[in-house]
Amino acid sequence: MSTENEGNPVPPAPSAPPVPPTSPAAPPQAAASDGGESPTTPIPPVPQGAPAGDPYAAPQGPQGSWPPPPPATPSYADSGAGAGAAAGAGWGSSYDQQYPQHQPFQQPQTAPKKGSGRGGLIAAVLVAALVAGGLGGGLGYTLAKNNDNLGSTTVSASADGGATQVKRAAGTIAAVANKALPSTVTIEAESTNGEGGTGTGFVFDTQGHIVTNNHVVADALDGGKLTATFPDGKKYDAEVVGHAQGYDVAVIKLKNPPSDLKPLALGNSDNVAVGDETIAIGAPFGLSNTVTTGIISAKNRPVASSDGSSTSKASYMSALQTDASINPGNSGGPLLDASGAVIGINSAIQSSTSGGLGSTGQSGSIGLGFAIPINQAKYVAQQLIQSGKPVYAKIGASVSLEDSSGGAQITDSGSGGSAAVESGGPAAKAGLKPGDVITKLDDTVIDSGPTLIGEIWTHKPGDKVQVTYKRGGSEHTVEMTLGSRVGDN
Repeated sequence: MSTENEGNPVPPAPSAPPVPPTSPAAPPQAAASDGGESPTTPIPPVPQGAPAGDPYAAPQGPQGSWPPPPPATPSYADSGAGAGAAAGAGWGSSYDQQYPQHQPFQQPQTAPKKGSGRGGLIAAVLVAALVAGGLGGGLGYTLAKNNDNLGSTTVSASADGGATQVKRAAGTIAAVANKALPSTVTIEAESTNGEGGTGTGFVFDTQGHIVTNNHVVADALDGGKLTATFPDGKKYDAEVVGHAQGYDVAVIKLKNPPSDLKPLALGNSDNVAVGDETIAIGAPFGLSNTVTTGIISAKNRPVASSDGSSTSKASYMSALQTDASINPGNSGGPLLDASGAVIGINSAIQSSTSGGLGSTGQSGSIGLGFAIPINQAKYVAQQLIQSGKPVYAKIGASVSLEDSSGGAQITDSGSGGSAAVESGGPAAKAGLKPGDVITKLDDTVIDSGPTLIGEIWTHKPGDKVQVTYKRGGSEHTVEMTLGSRVGDN
């Protein structure tokens, strides 16, 4: 994905603290009693207007085109600002049109182009930090040397009191991170022209399958290069097994995988409660194996996102919201609960900048991160491993993508003049017509097209759902059996 680490200014090295005035020399008697020993002196709004029904194939209304124009939702956790698209785009219109400015999914941390300045920039940032650290260390040594035998009371810890001697209970964050880190990888995707990005993934099974975001591996499709590096430094070439752009889920497989892979345990995202502790693992801004913590801030957040590129297409999810720090490069990494089980895939953030996380002037976490619930991601991953293609649930109707709060309205016509309600499809069989406004799917309130799409995709083809809609001022509820569509096109 593009420019995650580019354009970040190098922070200036901190200035040296003032040297305190010299303490008066201790009397000879005190020095003698000291025995002559010197004292020791010692830190990813609810999207509006989204399509309903078949996520990509259903016809679109005249108001707009497929890439929906959700409101200022979060962006890919790795990079990419939302693209601009006409408001009110109908579901199923041209798949190649740009999206509006919205970015809930996290994008992968962009890897430097060959010969680009990203690596140099990161090095500059790290060097600045190291220089500052060296300066502080030098000052500390000078002060300690100047204050030798001056009565300092600083006491150093004994060697056996170090962190390596501390035993941590299984439920602590440190213990959970220590167990999960060996099963996470930093993914580098590079296209045939040398462009690429960096994201995260985690071990799904012992056969070498790694689950991540679609936008993390997008650059490696069509002949690109893909590698996965474990925390111990071991790097493996990998290939894409399957990817689902609409869900923003992908599965890659390690070539010649090691025999000791340990898949992360998968939790049950349906049982997550607001306030539950969360632990996120990823490679924010290229800093691999970073662990952050927070809580579940909300559930079922309707999120539509894209990386903002001209060829990007929107993805939809009913997301878990967390305040765990998530930044570009965290995309595809696991969101764990307090026991260490995966409850989501970190995918997007809301940025404080108008351009979103992937804009030229990138910004970081503001405590609004979004993750794909693992129950949905697990289903998608299994489909990709089995057939290489995603399977989407659909209602077979085109809905408006305009900003609204009253529901998801079925458009008058689809793209290219096709019917807004697919003949013989689920919506048609349930009696829905153009102009109907869907307000609920089961017990979930539907306030826009994107919300409806995200909710439909939490289900599987063949599921029966209750659809509540308004027509001519009257409210009706019907049962509908969801249809299916295979593939992203």
